[in-house]
Amino acid sequence: MKTPREQPLHTRRQFLRTSVLGGALASTVPLFLEKTFLTLDSMAAASPGQYPTGKDATILVVLQLAGGNDGINTLVPFADDAYYKARPRIALPAGQVLRINDYAALHPSLSGMRTLYGDGHLGMVQGVGYPNPNRSHFRSTEIWQTASDADRNVSEGWLGRYFDNSCKGDDPCAGVAIAAQTPQAFASSRPQGIAFSRPEQFRYMSESAVDPGTADAFFREMNKPTEQMDSVSGENSGESIGMISGHADNDGKTIEFLQRTALGAQMSSDRILAITRKTKSPVNYPASELGNSMNLVARLIAGGLPTRVYYVSQGGYDTHANQLPAHDFRMKDLDASTSSFVADLKAQGNFDRVLMISFSEFGRRVAENASAGTDHGAAAPLFLVGGKVKPGLYGAYPSLTDLHDGDLKFNTDFRSVYATALENWLGAPSERVLGRKFPLLPFI
Repeated sequence: MKTPREQPLHTRRQFLRTSVLGGALASTVPLFLEKTFLTLDSMAAASPGQYPTGKDATILVVLQLAGGNDGINTLVPFADDAYYKARPRIALPAGQVLRINDYAALHPSLSGMRTLYGDGHLGMVQGVGYPNPNRSHFRSTEIWQTASDADRNVSEGWLGRYFDNSCKGDDPCAGVAIAAQTPQAFASSRPQGIAFSRPEQFRYMSESAVDPGTADAFFREMNKPTEQMDSVSGENSGESIGMISGHADNDGKTIEFLQRTALGAQMSSDRILAITRKTKSPVNYPASELGNSMNLVARLIAGGLPTRVYYVSQGGYDTHANQLPAHDFRMKDLDASTSSFVADLKAQGNFDRVLMISFSEFGRRVAENASAGTDHGAAAPLFLVGGKVKPGLYGAYPSLTDLHDGDLKFNTDFRSVYATALENWLGAPSERVLGRKFPLLPFI
């Protein structure tokens, strides 16, 4: 398989046939342009390898757990007395958790993830963080999305730098975020990643090419909230912390680039709708934002969109008060959405091509607070899901008693996880993307 750096160049015509936002800004395709495109397609068919589709390439899915997931109640140190002393009201009973080994166990609602672990498709990196941790949602998210040191401000995202270094000339759909705006992780010197989540982005499609109600209906389905989500939302549940994307306007370069490209050729976005119509999922997803996002990603993968990186987000993890019901709900949603996504990819025959990595801007403090919740902390575990993942626990579980200002001490720099994904999964130069070398982990 060719690495991204070896892939031949795409053309603007191809971008407009595959770009979601290209269609959002386009109208009817003039006949002379369509004939020109058909001629170019014939030339491409006569030159094998000239226009790669990316259908056989590896895919990275980044899952953001926004708000600061409580890693201690996610990967539970049930055998440690210090856990129950620090959390007399919110500690999970040892008899209910899903054991991984004699010390750690998964949250009771993560039964699907426990099955993935037993099947050899789930890895967990313990104690992930970075030096001099920041407890601000926005600043810590920015650090994770740019892969910068805590004392440096960097505008370009780590995935944006991957696009710059390894996807030059590739389809601008090399990165797709299911979001209202591109995450800062996608910010780059030559914008390629795109974001979409709402039907309004498709209202300028050619009515002669597609039923004008199709896009609205589809994206209403994919973005509808659930009554259950509404019942647990509110200030205490952390629902106000959705996807924190950071400062990713990139001086307007992304939208200007898309506008120039889309308006230059007047293409429609038939392809994205064609993909979603012909790739209806064979499995049931939860009717939540995360479930809908993962459903859409699976359909785009099944439809052959030449995307190397997908980005999805689940909010609501800022659990300062009454944590147990809110966190349990999100664990159930995470578990059901991930399990459905895996089943979908297996049915497609694409599971071995996909690696999913979760992250949250920080964990929570070891001790519960006076409101039966937890406050902003530091280190936390992250999940690794995929057909090629080597299962197991990576790194050591941080001590619950040897703390830094009430927080767990990290033992694995999150950039080691990024470096491993870049080097061993995407075939990219991690040192060039991350600015320096980080130790690789053996999960791939």
